[in-house]
Amino acid sequence: MNSRPRLCVYRSLRHTYAQIVDDQIGKTIVAASTLSSEIKKKVEKLKKSQAAALVGELIAEKAKSAGIKRAVFDKGGYAYHGRVKNLAEACRKGGLEF
Repeated sequence: MNSRPRLCVYRSLRHTYAQIVDDQIGKTIVAASTLSSEIKKKVEKLKKSQAAALVGELIAEKAKSAGIKRAVFDKGGYAYHGRVKNLAEACRKGGLEF
């Protein structure tokens, strides 16, 4: 059993979602998406891959404030390129380790 929380990524046709889940207690610790109020206005003018990077920065910032430094990256079956890659790289840049 892994003791680290899991960073889950989901992407729909228009939006990108990320959440950090603690599977041991079955709860979402922090979540962010292109619909989050903190970045919603900025995202409207960006391409989807650029918006995903903003989601990555936001989830890393929220994780840091929740005391999470390391997580397991769960790309949800999506290929590691485009939005998923930009989100992951932004998370790493924000200080989250995979």
